[in-house]
Amino acid sequence: MSLLQSYKESSLLFNSNFLEQTSQSGTFAYRGELVLIEGEVADAKGHLKPPVEVMRGVVLLGDDKLDLVIGAIDQAEFVTTFIDKYKSDFAENMVCVLFIVNIDKAVQVEVNGIQFVLIPLVQGVPWNEILDELSLDKSDFKGQTSANKVLTLMDEFKSYKPKYPVIELDEVLSEATDTVREGWGAI
Repeated sequence: MSLLQSYKESSLLFNSNFLEQTSQSGTFAYRGELVLIEGEVADAKGHLKPPVEVMRGVVLLGDDKLDLVIGAIDQAEFVTTFIDKYKSDFAENMVCVLFIVNIDKAVQVEVNGIQFVLIPLVQGVPWNEILDELSLDKSDFKGQTSANKVLTLMDEFKSYKPKYPVIELDEVLSEATDTVREGWGAI
């Protein structure tokens, strides 16, 4: 069983768009939400309440380790929650780009030898934002399965060299703003 399939079995994937094997044997891609803080047990049968906190718009790629993580987090402090919860699953060369509502400048931080790119985003979809960041468009994915689109995205990171300043995660947390995610919907 792949790592991402085990996440599904453990109810760590939420509001899933897809979880599919890529054309690389044993490598799976996922889009949806990733649970950061589980909900409490709701009843005697062990059913869970909805998660307390999730990473939204997640794009994951991996086999027995996470090779790619892209997603949106509402508060910078949840970067630490994500790292604490999933660090044992990080590949040593994992690519991680997190869009965070309450930071005001794009930065890079290194945690446990892994580079995290943190980019402010009050509203938007991580998939669309990462395509912009990598200068990709829909034609780059023509005719591909959903899972293989994630492989193509991962391939683009081989030449991705962000120019954002490198700072300590503690500095990101101390400089977090009180900005909240903008929601649009029915009035």
